[in-house]
Amino acid sequence: MKIQNINQDWTIKNLHQHIQYAIELEFWTIPFYMSVMYSITDRASPAYQLIQTVAHQEMLHLQCICNIANAFGVEPKFELPKYEGQKIPHIDFSLNEPDPRTQYSPFSAELGPLDEKRINAMCLIEYPNWLSGPDLNFLKDCKGYGNIGEFYIALRDGIEVFQDQIKGKYRQVDYFSSFYRKMPNMIITEDGKSGFFQAALLIDLITDQGEGIGPEVTMDKVYQNTADDKVQEQTHFTKFTSIRDQKLPEVYKSKKPQEYSPRQKDLLEILKTDFESLLLSLSELFNGKHPPDFIKNMISIGSSMHNCWKNEVTPKL
Repeated sequence: MKIQNINQDWTIKNLHQHIQYAIELEFWTIPFYMSVMYSITDRASPAYQLIQTVAHQEMLHLQCICNIANAFGVEPKFELPKYEGQKIPHIDFSLNEPDPRTQYSPFSAELGPLDEKRINAMCLIEYPNWLSGPDLNFLKDCKGYGNIGEFYIALRDGIEVFQDQIKGKYRQVDYFSSFYRKMPNMIITEDGKSGFFQAALLIDLITDQGEGIGPEVTMDKVYQNTADDKVQEQTHFTKFTSIRDQKLPEVYKSKKPQEYSPRQKDLLEILKTDFESLLLSLSELFNGKHPPDFIKNMISIGSSMHNCWKNEVTPKL
């Protein structure tokens, strides 16, 4: 891919916008992957286990980008994600060359079960095998990125431009260092140039694990889960394509929304209420307030999604 020097075009306002958009993009993937995962009836199935490892890493990615946000004094904002049609936040697959949708279609960006449409969407989100695309001219509206790899190339560039504004130890969060013992640091502790190297390491972790840059390769050992991932060397794309290439496991059946009973409607409302609580907890967590119910809220979301699927209800936020 041809990459243009875009340093001269950055403004601090646009860097802040890119950081917030990265938060939105990473956060969007978590309920999407969780919905697919909890739709699988057999929790011991390889598909369930693989998607679970990816969902956990997306939480790590969200933590990484929020730590970068706070190092720049950007207050992370969390709003209800939208799952509509084929819209992935801030990414336009048509700008890739070749266009991966020719291989991974049909696809859907709506919450649903593990099926052809969802697994294709998951492969597209994590797609690393693009060869060329639009020059990375500066895009003031944060649009025009064909894949997440391009987005992070640009974001890393902007972070380097304004590295003098990085302040370490400000509202940094670390929930995952015990799972990644080869990583030097999961937080930004230094100011300026030294802080930039720490922020760049977090960007490299994100792109190496999932949102790949360049042809698919084995994950660098520095970024591998050393605790509980049985295929820790595999990137998100490798895991998703391995699921896609096999017979998909059995998933729970679901009814049409107009056929829901009062109890089924109640389950959906419980999920929505739990998700609102999670939004509040995340906002507090990454804005220095240390909410006591964060882990509880994360567990509640999983339980609520699972209860929806077990009772023939498709999750909706």
